[in-house]
Amino acid sequence: MEYFLTVGKQVLVLFILIGAGFILGKRGIMGERGAKACSDIALLLATPCVIINSFRRDVTAEMLWGLLAALGVSVLIHGIGIGVGHLFFRQSTPRDRVLRLATVLSNAGFMGLPLQQAVLGETGVFYGATYVAIFNVTLWSYGQLSMNQKTERVSWTKVLLNPGTIGLVLGIVVLLLPVELPEVIAAPISHLAALNTPLPMLFIGYCLSKVDFKQALRRPIYFGASAVRLLVVPLAVGVVLYLFGIRGTLFVSMMIAASAPIAAAVPMFATRYEQDSETAANLVALSTVFSLATMPILVSLAQVVAG
Repeated sequence: MEYFLTVGKQVLVLFILIGAGFILGKRGIMGERGAKACSDIALLLATPCVIINSFRRDVTAEMLWGLLAALGVSVLIHGIGIGVGHLFFRQSTPRDRVLRLATVLSNAGFMGLPLQQAVLGETGVFYGATYVAIFNVTLWSYGQLSMNQKTERVSWTKVLLNPGTIGLVLGIVVLLLPVELPEVIAAPISHLAALNTPLPMLFIGYCLSKVDFKQALRRPIYFGASAVRLLVVPLAVGVVLYLFGIRGTLFVSMMIAASAPIAAAVPMFATRYEQDSETAANLVALSTVFSLATMPILVSLAQVVAG
């Protein structure tokens, strides 16, 4: 119960910020350009700075092994998501392509990192940063291949050069530096990193303000797909990680990332490649609301299992 209340409090804080974005969107105070600016600043500046900030620590052999373990576990989790997605959604339709991608990609950057910071501190973000890097590689490789039905080839530049992987590489450089970053550089990084919680939540709230929930709630497939993303995948991940002997902060950090709702990148890719963007947007909205109940339970269980 103590774990549940702690995690539930942190998730509630995030949802209050989402509520602020929802009100701003409904009132017309925040428009599409403002929401896009929040998203771009969080993606291009705040997230890499969070990653770099989490790597500002004394390097130890244990940390390096933890980094390698987090990378391996992150690859494994995305592999599980791909397997589950193809198991539940097998048809070659625009809707099923969206449902498969929604199963794989969680909102690990916008909702995972703030919750890892709140529950686990910098060590949780340290592990979460590696997950975000693998997320970006998966998005621009598997995501592009699965959603793109045209002749456009995978952009390996975007696979390797994106905010998540660049932030991870710079973070590793900072970790291996023999000296501390000077304050004139470290302070701006910390200030920009602090934006990673409010800006994404305002953006998600704005997106929710544009969703017709009455219509969305009439589609059973949305409930099923949300359940797969919020329950089936994280539970499968938890079992596999437990069997592999993963425990402690790494286990909890990866479970936070795996239990996050559907990523905002899914409707972005659905729109980009002319797939079922309406389904994608509704899934992000509903899974985000449902995660208010599922994330505290799953993360609390993860803390108990992790010891």
